[in-house]
Amino acid sequence: MPGIVIHVAATALYAVLAWHFWNTRWRVRPAEAAPRKPGLSAIERAALAVALALHGMLIYAELFVAPELRFGFAQALSVTLWLGVVIYWVESLFMHLDGFEPLLLPLAAVCAALPAAFPGRVAMQYAGNLEFTLHVALGMLASGVLIIAILHVALMASLERSLHKPQGTALTRLASFPPLLTLERLLFRMVAVAFVLLTLALGMGIAFSESIYGRAFRFDHKTLFSVLTWVTLAVLLFGRYAWGWRGRTALRWAMAAFAFLMLAYVGKSFVLEVILGRA
Repeated sequence: MPGIVIHVAATALYAVLAWHFWNTRWRVRPAEAAPRKPGLSAIERAALAVALALHGMLIYAELFVAPELRFGFAQALSVTLWLGVVIYWVESLFMHLDGFEPLLLPLAAVCAALPAAFPGRVAMQYAGNLEFTLHVALGMLASGVLIIAILHVALMASLERSLHKPQGTALTRLASFPPLLTLERLLFRMVAVAFVLLTLALGMGIAFSESIYGRAFRFDHKTLFSVLTWVTLAVLLFGRYAWGWRGRTALRWAMAAFAFLMLAYVGKSFVLEVILGRA
């Protein structure tokens, strides 16, 4: 199947699913909705698995099968959102996460299509290096986990605001979300996982730098923002266990960590490819 057809199919299926979940989880008020079991139905789970398979085929073809490896901001975002949806799909096997889908799937639809418009720059000369490969893979996985964490904290903030309003917020009137304590527990579990993955990614980056440049750190934008991400996650976890941080405080720190990580892996490529137009 030609690559452009798979791009269109993956993007369209994500978009259709996003519309479906918005229509069935957000638009319909809980009191007006037809009775249904919470969580994904078998058909919904299968359709989401097909979208993930198509998206995964694209990523595999672009990063492992193509005659020359090209990697840029579009590929980084595509991999990150694919991992985010995979993590959601697996997580939903163990608990009901109704309401996440209309937030996550539109982003996945956009990012699945991006590599078709922005094919990226010819890959670095170190693409075959094991430490480098593990460093990038762990960093992308940490990004995917952080996306789910941010969705958790955004829904937590909405639920907390609803506690102070007699009629709730617009979001909580439209959807039936997991309990606040469940979201909070999941949030900090995701943050802890992202912190461990990022720690491993930085360790692989140090090993790579030692083997290629003869020093542990090569100071550049990626090193700076990766370290800032690690510090931000460490402060968030410490604040949680030392001072009980939650809600908007957790949202600000989690968003800052994700922004720093995206700047580390996406920022320079975005400037070169989109703003300066260099392939």
